[in-house]
Order: sequence, then C-alpha cells, then structure tokens
Amino acid sequence: MNERYQPLACDLYDYLEIACLHHYQLFIEQVDGDSLEAEALTTETTPSKEEFLIVRSASGEQRLRLDQLSAITPLNAGASFGRVLLVNRKC
Repeated sequence: MNERYQPLACDLYDYLEIACLHHYQLFIEQVDGDSLEAEALTTETTPSKEEFLIVRSASGEQRLRLDQLSAITPLNAGASFGRVLLVNRKC
C-alpha cells in the first residue's frame, strides 16, 4: 500500500484495544467496500508508525491497516460497545 498512513483518533483506537482484549468476533467494514468477519487478536505499530489490527478469520491471520477500516461491529453477545465508525482523524 503506497498511500500515506493517516493515524486513527485515540478515542477510536480504544475500541480496537477493547476488542483485542476480549478477543471479540468482529464484522469489519473496509473503506474499499470489502468486509470480513474475524477475531480481534492484537494491534501492531511498525517502525514507520503505521498501525494494524491483527485478526484471525477462516482464511488465517491478517494484518489490516487501521486507516483502511471504516467500521467495526462486535458480534459477541454482551459486547461492551456496538458498531463504531472509524473516522480517519488524527490522535
């Protein structure tokens, strides 16, 4: 991906951390219109400061760049939050 990374707002990043902490199964919507269902595992920051959500789906583990995500929705009963729009704005 050659586009310059746009950091996610800190308050939105917190939802990803919660999802990873509880290993929520997420419905993930991407800015390109694709979507997937996957378990949130962890987040990762590269040396160049790009941030990723690491997930596990039926097709294995994937790294999803945070600025390419448009929304996440936990699919677990009793999840601590609902659908979150991930608007690309700086922390």
